[in-house]
Amino acid sequence: MAIEVGSKLEGKVTGITHFGAFVELPEGGTGLVHISEIADNYVKDVNDHLKLEDKVLVKVINVDKDGKIGLSIKQTVDKPPAPERPARPERPAGFRPSSSGEGRREGSSDRPSSGGGGGGGGFNRGGGGGGGDRGGRGGFNKGAPAGKPTFEDKVSRFLKDSEERISSLKKNTEGKRGGRGARRD
Repeated sequence: MAIEVGSKLEGKVTGITHFGAFVELPEGGTGLVHISEIADNYVKDVNDHLKLEDKVLVKVINVDKDGKIGLSIKQTVDKPPAPERPARPERPAGFRPSSSGEGRREGSSDRPSSGGGGGGGGFNRGGGGGGGDRGGRGGFNKGAPAGKPTFEDKVSRFLKDSEERISSLKKNTEGKRGGRGARRD
């Protein structure tokens, strides 16, 4: 009888290596049980699970064209099907979880609001002021609902903050370099 993929056979461990164990099959062939196919849990050392001359039940998982036989011990154990997870409860529209794990409605914020002109972190939640390069609109579109910046406003604020942070970072790192960054003529 030829060795077929999916068949379960009893074999004898004939060799142990750091990457698995060789098992002699009843028909005279030898297959390899890779270290990842020995047990469901992490196997650091094959010798902790198998010894020479051990009789083991193996499942044939592949047979290569050149005659190499891949075996598995962990696939011989029929595992009960995993219990189904209960469905997630529906969230109300506009709800998103916050970083603290508690939910909040969109539009509300955990950050304190800053009124007035540009600068600082986050978006301006207040009214007027000079909103940087946006022409004194306070960082909002006139058509947008009060207190809620548009996508374009958010992007422009992000770009401005990023440029400020990069220039600050460059100033700090250039000062620490000493003479290495200077030109040599």
